[in-house]
Amino acid sequence: PGWYVARDGHVIISMPGVPREMKKMWEEQALPRLRALAGGTLFTRILRVTGVGESTVEERLGDLIHATNPTVATYAKFDAVDVRISAKAVNAGEAETLLAPVEAQICQIFGRRIFGTGTQALASVVGGLLRTTGWQLAAMESCTGGLLSSYLTDHAGSSDFFRGGVVTYATDLKARMGVPQATLDQFGVISDETALAMAQAVRGDLGADVGVGITGVAGPDSQEGKPVGEVHIAVASPRGTEVRQLLWRGERTDIKHRAAMAALDLLRLHLLGEVEG
Repeated sequence: PGWYVARDGHVIISMPGVPREMKKMWEEQALPRLRALAGGTLFTRILRVTGVGESTVEERLGDLIHATNPTVATYAKFDAVDVRISAKAVNAGEAETLLAPVEAQICQIFGRRIFGTGTQALASVVGGLLRTTGWQLAAMESCTGGLLSSYLTDHAGSSDFFRGGVVTYATDLKARMGVPQATLDQFGVISDETALAMAQAVRGDLGADVGVGITGVAGPDSQEGKPVGEVHIAVASPRGTEVRQLLWRGERTDIKHRAAMAALDLLRLHLLGEVEG
């Protein structure tokens, strides 16, 4: 059972906690009543932003965050900050007239930081770019413990572009998998040079077009004098090489997740450069 109360210009709806029952009541009873009160239909569009924190996204949006019809709101999600644009309109055409200019402004603000719309996942976008290029990917991970490979293979059809991955957690295993010992000795495990050597080694060992290497300090203790949260990510492909050094604060699991997402984003930007020329 549930109940609906309208009083003093406000509406209170109570629904059962069982998801199946609540969904049916929402769709058949609550939502039609709310739509009737709204005097129009709510149309929404979601832009997915990566590599920028929610507070920074809000700051860059400026006055847009205070706009009305359409309204703009931000939501921190697993792999992105979602920017939702919502407009109340009588039909889709009117909604498009309201939504399009605001969407264009937001796209101008964030540019390539926007990787998708709606519910698109960053890993699936990377997969789509790999399919477009026809390239195969291989990963050598250390501090992320295989998390990047896990995210990539969460999506059906990943065998089209993902050759495989190895977790070289121990330093000696990195050398056994093709990272030059001289690189490890001279620059250390936590370095741009080692991340790049990992990407190049796994690319060759697994017969892939693109290799990605991730090394860093997930914590809770520092390593080789490097602070917790320092991560080095590298990509090697026929297009060339790219390396990124990042530093985060947070718990071990947070750092691992952020590192894997940052690797996906570096891959995305690298592949976009190939696709767009």
